[in-house]
Formats: sequence, C-alpha cells, structure tokens
Amino acid sequence: MHPEPTEGRGAPVGRRVFLGTLGLGALGVIAAPTLQRGLEDFLGGVAGTDPTGLTGLLPNGGGFRYYSVASSVPHKNAETYRLTVDGLVDRPTTYTLADLRALPQTRLVRDVQCVTGWRVPETAFEGVRLSALLDAAGVRARAGAVRFTCFDGTYSESLTLAQARRADVLVALRMRDEDLGHDHGGPVRLYVAPMYFYKSAKWLSGITVTEKVRPGYWEKRGYDVDAWVGRSNGRDDEPTS
Repeated sequence: MHPEPTEGRGAPVGRRVFLGTLGLGALGVIAAPTLQRGLEDFLGGVAGTDPTGLTGLLPNGGGFRYYSVASSVPHKNAETYRLTVDGLVDRPTTYTLADLRALPQTRLVRDVQCVTGWRVPETAFEGVRLSALLDAAGVRARAGAVRFTCFDGTYSESLTLAQARRADVLVALRMRDEDLGHDHGGPVRLYVAPMYFYKSAKWLSGITVTEKVRPGYWEKRGYDVDAWVGRSNGRDDEPTS
C-alpha cells in the first residue's frame, strides 16, 4: 500500500456520496467482519475515481487506506498474471498464479504500520516465502540485493539480500484469509512484515536479483531505504513483529 493518494482523473466524489460514506464508516466500527470488508471494497472503488484523495481519510472497518502512485492499474487474474524472477540468478523463472499457489504457504499475523501513521492490528497474510523463490532461482555469489517491480508500471522497491531472506518476508497471495483483491495489491503483492507498509509493494510482477540496493519509488522521494517500523523515517512506532 503506497503512501500517496491515487492520482486518477475520475469525477470528484459528490457531497451525498461523501456524507453517506462517512456514515457507513461509522457503521463499520460495530458491524460484522463481512460488512466491514464490503465497506472497504466500496471505499477502494470510490478512491480509484476520487482525484481529491479525501476517501483515503474516511474511516472504515478494517482501518486500511487506499493509495496508488499510478493513474490507473490493470487488473490481473489467474489467466493473465505472471511473476518473473531474474537478474543475478542461475535459473530465471516465470510463475503463474497457479504455480505460486502450489508452493508451500506460510501464514503470518502481524500489525500493519503505515509510515503516514495509521495501523491495522493483527492482520493475516499468507503466501510463499521470498527466500524459497530465491533459493529455487539459484542466487549468484556477487548478488547483494533484490529489486521489485509492479504491473502498475510505476512502483518499485528494494531490499538487501539478507532482508529478502528473512522468514517474515512473503510473496503474498492472501490477506485476512481471503485471496488478495485488486485494491490491496492482488493477485500478488510483497509483504515485508517488520517494515513500514510502503516496502510491501502492491501488484508485484518482477523480482530481480541485483548487486546493490536500488532506491525504490518512495526512497527517491525522501523515505528511508531501511524502513524498520519504529527505527526509521523519524518515527517511534511500536514494532510490528
């Protein structure tokens, strides 16, 4: 989830929609989880056509905000999605969604902390450990980092090789025990549990092993490259793991 409101050129949200959504947000606080998820889906859809960015400030049952740095993002499904692993590896590989689902899955439950301040406690993510994909590809000796690219055509991120091999870094396929939806970066996103959420790149499409860390989209704009929660970006939030 990237820390910048969507920059699309859709029509502004009208006053009735705005006030109605505020009411729905309050209702979501006391509603059942199913209703909360429906509210989040609604907010995500509205945010995608709201150039004001106001929907990113609205309350919702799950606490997430909806950000993108691209004006529009294509939708991918099981037929069209591909993830490439390349760069300084012996065995470059392209995975389909079915391929990723067939691999051993790891489930983590951690708080999600955004560098802009909001936090969603005890959020379950499930997917393939990034280290498993790197091992399968055969990382070469001179490698020192991993770069991530996304099918929004704009966003990128990087980790050191040691960070990428942590057991709490996933190529995530599911969130809160459901398949990742488009607004949450689906069908596949990166999940870096101990770092601020901008490191968990949405709409993941490429994993490239490199010699050195290449600053990602937000690092080029002043954010810390090593984004440990509570120990970076001038923040003192409680750790997420």
